[in-house]
Amino acid sequence: MNNLKYYNDSLAYDFQMFMPKAKPQEKPEDNIIKMPERKSKKRSSTKAVARRLSDSVFAIVITVVLVAALCTNIFLRIQVNEINSDINEAKTVLSEKQSESVALQMEYENRISYINLEAEATRLGMRRLDQNQVVYIRVNDKNMARTAGGEILVSDN
Repeated sequence: MNNLKYYNDSLAYDFQMFMPKAKPQEKPEDNIIKMPERKSKKRSSTKAVARRLSDSVFAIVITVVLVAALCTNIFLRIQVNEINSDINEAKTVLSEKQSESVALQMEYENRISYINLEAEATRLGMRRLDQNQVVYIRVNDKNMARTAGGEILVSDN
């Protein structure tokens, strides 16, 4: 067998692993009781009180912020509802006014219609234009006109 091969690979063994373990020696317990220092206890108690106080203050602040956010949300929703109701009222009034406008427009058109106009003219004693009611004006080469008062007007053009 060639052990030199293993020796050159530098395999190392820890032989202490195979040794029996020594039992640790027991130390005799001291009968001395150490009292905690009061200063350190006060510090820890003041730290605990301060920590509890800061935790309660933090909880109160968070509660106040949440209540304020809730109240703000409710207030804003109330305002939105009031504005929506105002908009709906304005839309209702607008719809009524548009209906009234359409009714007045129809009544106006009804009153001035040609048939109604002709009937009213007949009732007042008017009649249609006849041929004998037409007066023609003859104009010669000159631009002149005679007024109802007998005056003669001549144009420069």
